[in-house]
Amino acid sequence: MAGDMEGAILAYKAAYKAAPKDEKNTYALAAAMALTYYQPDLAFKYLNIALEESSSLWALVDNDLLSMTKDERWAGIVKQQLRKFQAENGAFKEPEYAEKLLHMIMTDQALDYQIHMARQSYMKNGHMPHWYFPLAQLKKDISKDNFTEMEALLQKYGWPKYSMVGELAADAVLLAINHHESEEVRIQYLERVKDACLTEEGSCMEYAKINDRILVNTDQLQDFGMQFRYDKNRVLEPFPIVDPEYVDQRRASIGLEPLKVYLKRKINYDWNVVQKKK
Repeated sequence: MAGDMEGAILAYKAAYKAAPKDEKNTYALAAAMALTYYQPDLAFKYLNIALEESSSLWALVDNDLLSMTKDERWAGIVKQQLRKFQAENGAFKEPEYAEKLLHMIMTDQALDYQIHMARQSYMKNGHMPHWYFPLAQLKKDISKDNFTEMEALLQKYGWPKYSMVGELAADAVLLAINHHESEEVRIQYLERVKDACLTEEGSCMEYAKINDRILVNTDQLQDFGMQFRYDKNRVLEPFPIVDPEYVDQRRASIGLEPLKVYLKRKINYDWNVVQKKK
């Protein structure tokens, strides 16, 4: 998280030598190698070791591993994890759809590590580093391409429900909608996203983010406290919230944790508004 990838790799290697069965560390070693775009053979070696006992699909959406997806060996990782996950959790109704959506999530999150580093630099120095701007434009281009793909997938398969493609894959369309540059697009899909949340067929977390982004971008107070801004000291804080003393009641109505807990974990912000119930 300090941006020293080579130092991280050395540290993870030392930890692997001391505790080779630490799957979390071994996975982090593979991810660090993938982020540096070199040593692909070792990246695959350590990733395979990390996933030996894992049925998780996280590796299939982890943008840290994006550079590995161009290698022919990646298809084996995808097939392996999908097989193990479905053996443990039940088969997807639309496994091909699920696979495409999982990859969409990975590409949607592309460059997040690098952009996070740029924001850390901003918070420290008061200005964005020069290399942030081409990355931000590339991020926009990726979001645009993802949205185009999302529309094609919706046309072919229909709206992805938890019961159809699983919880993780179903989030792909919500990310594509939330990260689109057009407010009209978010407004167009909001009711569908909300319906999926309320029927427990989609993410209420992503619904809250999309809902609040629309409100903030149209100069209104947000409902759930999901959108942030930098204050005068370049520290992240939530945008103003409508009736903030009732925000936890609204969040609880869609299954979200108290805002105090969320903000502390997400941006290390202390939310101290006393909560009430109507």
